Amino acid sequence: MMKIIAIINVVAWSGFWAFGYLAFSANVDNESQMTMAAVCAAIGAGIGIWTYLQLVRHAEATGYAKRANRADLSHQEELNGERV
Repeated sequence: MMKIIAIINVVAWSGFWAFGYLAFSANVDNESQMTMAAVCAAIGAGIGIWTYLQLVRHAEATGYAKRANRADLSHQEELNGERV
């Protein structure tokens, strides 16, 4: 499953760069082409970010990558049912 997500990640980022270039290089007179390319680039970026985060989560869960540094909140005491 992670290989499929990795392939989707590569395709999505490729689409982002390709359609982003088309959006910036489109003729100003052709607004519909510019808009559609920008929308496709945004979709590619969104899917690319989502798949990247899924791959990072999987790498941390399997031990391939070190977990991110997190704050240790075990020293906090509970006071009246609320954290201080």
